[in-house]
Amino acid sequence: MSILVLGVGNILLTDEAIGVRVVEALEQRYHLPAHVEVLDGGTAGMELIEAMANRDHLIIADAVVSRKSEPGAVICLRDDDVPTLFSNKISPHQLGLSDVLSALRFTGEFPKKLTLIGVIPSSLEPHIGMTPVVAASLDTALQTVLAALRESGVEPVLRETEHAG
Repeated sequence: MSILVLGVGNILLTDEAIGVRVVEALEQRYHLPAHVEVLDGGTAGMELIEAMANRDHLIIADAVVSRKSEPGAVICLRDDDVPTLFSNKISPHQLGLSDVLSALRFTGEFPKKLTLIGVIPSSLEPHIGMTPVVAASLDTALQTVLAALRESGVEPVLRETEHAG
Protein backbone atom coordinates (compact mmCIF):
# COMPACT_ATOMS: atom_id res chain seq x y z
CA MET A 1 0.00 0.00 0.00
CA SER A 2 1.41 3.37 -1.04
CA ILE A 3 -0.45 6.57 -0.17
CA LEU A 4 0.57 10.17 -0.85
CA VAL A 5 -1.09 13.18 0.76
CA LEU A 6 -0.03 16.12 -1.40
CA GLY A 7 -0.63 19.72 -0.42
CA VAL A 8 -0.22 22.24 -3.20
CA GLY A 9 -0.39 26.00 -3.27
CA ASN A 10 1.46 29.26 -3.18
CA ILE A 11 1.84 30.69 0.34
CA LEU A 12 2.45 34.15 -1.19
CA LEU A 13 -1.09 34.35 -2.65
CA THR A 14 -3.38 34.57 0.38
CA ASP A 15 -5.84 31.60 0.30
CA GLU A 16 -3.83 29.73 -2.34
CA ALA A 17 -1.79 28.55 0.69
CA ILE A 18 -4.58 26.32 2.05
CA GLY A 19 -3.32 23.03 0.54
CA VAL A 20 0.15 23.55 2.01
CA ARG A 21 -1.32 24.54 5.39
CA VAL A 22 -3.51 21.42 5.48
CA VAL A 23 -0.55 19.04 5.04
CA GLU A 24 1.45 21.02 7.60
CA ALA A 25 -1.38 20.57 10.10
CA LEU A 26 -1.60 16.86 9.25
CA GLU A 27 2.10 16.35 9.97
CA GLN A 28 2.04 18.47 13.14
CA ARG A 29 -1.05 16.87 14.67
CA TYR A 30 -0.94 13.21 13.59
CA HIS A 31 1.35 10.19 13.44
CA LEU A 32 0.94 8.27 10.18
CA PRO A 33 2.15 4.80 9.19
CA ALA A 34 5.31 4.46 7.07
CA HIS A 35 3.36 3.73 3.87
CA VAL A 36 1.70 7.18 4.02
CA GLU A 37 3.87 9.97 2.64
CA VAL A 38 2.98 13.62 3.22
CA LEU A 39 4.42 16.13 0.77
CA ASP A 40 4.30 19.91 0.48
CA GLY A 41 4.23 20.22 -3.31
CA GLY A 42 4.17 24.02 -3.28
CA THR A 43 3.64 25.25 -6.82
CA ALA A 44 5.53 22.38 -8.45
CA GLY A 45 4.03 20.76 -11.54
CA MET A 46 5.73 18.07 -13.60
CA GLU A 47 8.45 17.79 -10.93
CA LEU A 48 5.85 15.88 -8.87
CA ILE A 49 5.31 13.12 -11.43
CA GLU A 50 7.58 10.56 -9.72
CA ALA A 51 6.09 11.25 -6.29
CA MET A 52 2.54 10.83 -7.66
CA ALA A 53 3.15 7.79 -9.89
CA ASN A 54 1.73 4.36 -9.10
CA ARG A 55 0.14 5.31 -5.78
CA ASP A 56 -2.62 3.19 -4.32
CA HIS A 57 -4.27 6.42 -3.17
CA LEU A 58 -3.32 10.00 -4.02
CA ILE A 59 -4.96 12.65 -1.85
CA ILE A 60 -4.51 16.26 -3.00
CA ALA A 61 -5.32 19.30 -0.85
CA ASP A 62 -5.60 22.55 -2.78
CA ALA A 63 -7.44 25.82 -3.28
CA VAL A 64 -10.18 25.21 -5.84
CA VAL A 65 -11.95 27.99 -7.70
CA SER A 66 -15.68 27.33 -8.11
CA ARG A 67 -18.59 29.63 -8.81
CA LYS A 68 -20.98 27.08 -7.30
CA SER A 69 -19.68 27.40 -3.73
CA GLU A 70 -18.97 30.16 -1.25
CA PRO A 71 -15.42 31.05 -0.10
CA GLY A 72 -14.29 28.73 2.66
CA ALA A 73 -16.44 25.82 1.45
CA VAL A 74 -14.66 22.45 1.40
CA ILE A 75 -15.33 20.14 -1.51
CA CYS A 76 -14.24 16.55 -1.97
CA LEU A 77 -14.00 14.96 -5.40
CA ARG A 78 -12.96 11.44 -6.24
CA ASP A 79 -11.35 9.60 -9.12
CA ASP A 80 -12.78 10.55 -12.53
CA ASP A 81 -14.38 13.75 -11.19
CA VAL A 82 -10.95 15.20 -10.39
CA PRO A 83 -9.46 15.46 -13.90
CA THR A 84 -12.78 16.85 -15.14
CA LEU A 85 -12.60 19.62 -12.58
CA PHE A 86 -8.94 20.26 -13.37
CA SER A 87 -9.81 20.84 -17.03
CA ASN A 88 -11.90 23.82 -15.89
CA LYS A 89 -8.83 25.80 -14.71
CA ILE A 90 -9.38 25.75 -10.98
CA SER A 91 -6.17 27.09 -9.49
CA PRO A 92 -3.26 29.28 -10.57
CA HIS A 93 -0.79 26.34 -10.65
CA GLN A 94 -3.45 23.80 -11.64
CA LEU A 95 -2.12 23.50 -15.18
CA GLY A 96 0.90 21.66 -13.79
CA LEU A 97 -1.23 19.20 -11.81
CA SER A 98 -3.51 18.63 -14.78
CA ASP A 99 -0.45 17.88 -16.91
CA VAL A 100 0.93 15.48 -14.31
CA LEU A 101 -2.37 13.60 -14.03
CA SER A 102 -2.63 13.38 -17.83
CA ALA A 103 0.95 12.12 -18.09
CA LEU A 104 0.33 9.51 -15.39
CA ARG A 105 -2.75 8.28 -17.23
CA PHE A 106 -0.78 8.14 -20.49
CA THR A 107 2.08 6.14 -18.93
CA GLY A 108 -0.24 3.79 -17.04
CA GLU A 109 1.02 5.08 -13.68
CA PHE A 110 -2.22 6.83 -12.65
CA PRO A 111 -3.10 6.34 -8.96
CA LYS A 112 -5.55 3.53 -8.23
CA LYS A 113 -7.60 5.98 -6.17
CA LEU A 114 -7.60 9.79 -6.40
CA THR A 115 -9.17 12.24 -3.95
CA LEU A 116 -9.13 16.03 -4.20
CA ILE A 117 -9.96 18.04 -1.11
CA GLY A 118 -10.48 21.60 -2.28
CA VAL A 119 -11.19 24.78 -0.38
CA ILE A 120 -12.85 27.69 -2.19
CA PRO A 121 -10.57 30.75 -1.82
CA SER A 122 -11.83 34.20 -0.88
CA SER A 123 -8.71 35.96 -2.18
CA LEU A 124 -5.75 35.04 -4.39
CA GLU A 125 -4.11 38.46 -4.06
CA PRO A 126 -0.40 38.64 -3.19
CA HIS A 127 -0.32 38.47 0.62
CA ILE A 128 1.17 36.14 3.20
CA GLY A 129 -1.59 34.77 5.42
CA MET A 130 -5.03 33.41 4.59
CA THR A 131 -8.33 35.26 4.86
CA PRO A 132 -10.28 34.52 8.07
CA VAL A 133 -13.02 32.61 6.19
CA VAL A 134 -10.52 30.21 4.56
CA ALA A 135 -8.34 29.91 7.68
CA ALA A 136 -11.50 28.86 9.54
CA SER A 137 -12.02 26.01 7.04
CA LEU A 138 -8.58 24.46 7.64
CA ASP A 139 -9.84 22.02 10.28
CA THR A 140 -12.75 20.91 8.07
CA ALA A 141 -10.34 20.32 5.18
CA LEU A 142 -8.00 18.40 7.50
CA GLN A 143 -10.89 16.22 8.73
CA THR A 144 -11.79 15.50 5.10
CA VAL A 145 -8.19 14.38 4.45
CA LEU A 146 -8.36 12.13 7.53
CA ALA A 147 -11.63 10.62 6.26
CA ALA A 148 -9.98 9.90 2.89
CA LEU A 149 -7.09 8.18 4.68
CA ARG A 150 -9.55 6.08 6.70
CA GLU A 151 -11.21 5.00 3.43
CA SER A 152 -7.86 3.43 2.55
CA GLY A 153 -7.58 1.69 5.92
CA VAL A 154 -5.27 4.23 7.57
CA GLU A 155 -6.09 5.31 11.11
CA PRO A 156 -4.09 8.48 11.89
CA VAL A 157 -3.02 8.74 15.53
CA LEU A 158 -3.32 12.09 17.25
CA ARG A 159 0.02 13.30 18.58
CA GLU A 160 0.30 13.95 22.31
CA THR A 161 0.15 17.64 23.04
CA GLU A 162 2.92 18.97 25.24
CA HIS A 163 1.65 20.78 28.29
CA ALA A 164 3.56 23.71 29.70
CA GLY A 165 4.28 23.02 33.26
